Amino acid sequence: MLPLHKRDQFDNLEKHTQWGIEYVDKYTKFVKERSEIEISYAKQIRNLSKKYQPKKNSKEEEESKYTFCRAFLTSLNELNDYAGQHEVIAENLTSQIITDLTRYLQELKAERKSHFHDGRKAQQQLESSWKQLESCKKKFERDCKEADRAQQHFERMDADINVTKADVEKARQQAQVRHQMAADSKNDYHSYLQKYNQEQHEHYYTVIPNIFQKLQDMEEKRIERLGVCMKTFAEVDRQVLPIVGKCLDGMTSAAEGIEPKTDSNQVVESYKSGFEPPGDVEFEDYGQAMKRTVSENSLSNSRESKEKPAGKSKSKLWPFIKNKNKLMSLLTSPRQPPPAPPASSPPLPSAVPNDPQSPKQPKEPLSHRLNDFMASKPKMHCLRSLRRGLSLKLITLNSHVRSLIEGSVPEDFSHLPPEQRRKKLQGKIDELKKDIQKEMDQRDALTKMKDVYVKNPQMGDPASVDPRLAEIAMNIEKLQSEEQKFENWLAEVEERMPSKSETHRKSVIYETQNSTVSNNCAQDRESPDGSYTEEQSAETQVKAVANRTSCAPESDDEFDELETIGTCKALYTFEGQNEGTISVTEGELLYVIEEDKGDGWTRVRRNEEEEGYVPTSYIEVLLETNAKDS
Repeated sequence: MLPLHKRDQFDNLEKHTQWGIEYVDKYTKFVKERSEIEISYAKQIRNLSKKYQPKKNSKEEEESKYTFCRAFLTSLNELNDYAGQHEVIAENLTSQIITDLTRYLQELKAERKSHFHDGRKAQQQLESSWKQLESCKKKFERDCKEADRAQQHFERMDADINVTKADVEKARQQAQVRHQMAADSKNDYHSYLQKYNQEQHEHYYTVIPNIFQKLQDMEEKRIERLGVCMKTFAEVDRQVLPIVGKCLDGMTSAAEGIEPKTDSNQVVESYKSGFEPPGDVEFEDYGQAMKRTVSENSLSNSRESKEKPAGKSKSKLWPFIKNKNKLMSLLTSPRQPPPAPPASSPPLPSAVPNDPQSPKQPKEPLSHRLNDFMASKPKMHCLRSLRRGLSLKLITLNSHVRSLIEGSVPEDFSHLPPEQRRKKLQGKIDELKKDIQKEMDQRDALTKMKDVYVKNPQMGDPASVDPRLAEIAMNIEKLQSEEQKFENWLAEVEERMPSKSETHRKSVIYETQNSTVSNNCAQDRESPDGSYTEEQSAETQVKAVANRTSCAPESDDEFDELETIGTCKALYTFEGQNEGTISVTEGELLYVIEEDKGDGWTRVRRNEEEEGYVPTSYIEVLLETNAKDS
């Protein structure tokens, strides 16, 4: 048999190389799992960045003007790029290590299989030679024993006198044959022995060493390849470090770019209302008897209010109004654009042709109208002018209560404080100007293209540009009308906003005019509601106005009637279907008790009980110097 130590080493090498292949497969799985972790981490980072990205709504756009919000947005974008670098790591690990090792692992298995196949073949060949040698050796041994037995038989026959000469000769010949066979077996055994020794020497000194050398080279290549892969594993991370560093630098720069003072100034600019600050509250000395005279510009009479019983003062909530019907008339008076007159008269700019009877007005929050109502303090020199101003404000309040209930944002931003409204209108005008400029640029470009087509007809048909030019002209006209509308609103806001000198003067005049009002009423009058939230209900807001106006004294009946300022003639028939309006027929003569304040409505009276608003475009007004005489 083949020596055991040789076969044992061959088996050990086979086990070791198999373990090496398994180790390569193990490292490949490790890199693959690392790649999956990188992909999962990058996905989670991207999802996190996407989750906190600002949504496309007004609130997020409003936040983008603050530096800390922009810094956070920059950090999110850099974090998204940071996630991309982890995806690059995963891709490089897959392409440079996993794919390469997977292919090399198959080649390694095939090479190892080939080397051990050659080793087993050489082993089998040596074992076959060994078996032949053993067979020759046994035959030589057997033939020698047979020759010895034949020689001993011949010697016995030759010594025996009773055996014939022929038998002796036969025994001698038989012994010679056996000796010849033994000699031949010896020669065969000797030749096979030499052959086996030669094969064995070649096997152990040439064939097996070559196979072992190939296995050693294969093992060294495997180890070297693992080392290269481990180095690549580290280099893949190192390659993305500069970009990762730039991402981190971007986050740092964004954080360093935060400007607290700028953000706080943005808040101031965003919420600056433009309202006048309230005047000083007067000191009222209750230790002395107060004698107050009723003058034309005073709002209350403290003596009369003290002498009147509480029940009477509570029963009459709104001053200067005889009955509840007139109160509801004031509350429901139309503060919306009037309907357009019939086709014979051109429509007013404020008319709405789509709905001539009940056009809708942009809605404004109730809180702003209440603040506007209580904060603006016109110079009223008599109770009659006070009553007219109160009526108009109540009408405006009613209109915007309905607007608030319907819940849409007005186009003219009238729900905002004056300063904020001015900014919004200016921003809208700037946007419209940009759009107009863009349309004009397109028009100029198309005009040049048309000129080129006219000069070179082969390049195109000039008439093909006309529809687009007509469309752009319509767009420009529409945008310009929109711009003019917003500029008118802006001019109106800027006219209403007082200068700093006027603010101080009005505050002094107002304190002088209202010196006879009680302390509680003065506090309510001087402090407009600072809250601009729309969470309060319409009923609560109206009650607040009622409480403020109840501070004024109850007036005499002579102040319940408005003075006639002229007459008018109805040019068209108007059906007053809305509350606060009055129906008129064509040719009817009416009294004018309040002229158009710029909203398109005029207040008229038919008799002592019938009065209301009609569109100014439906009547012909004749104002008189002394309307009562007429």
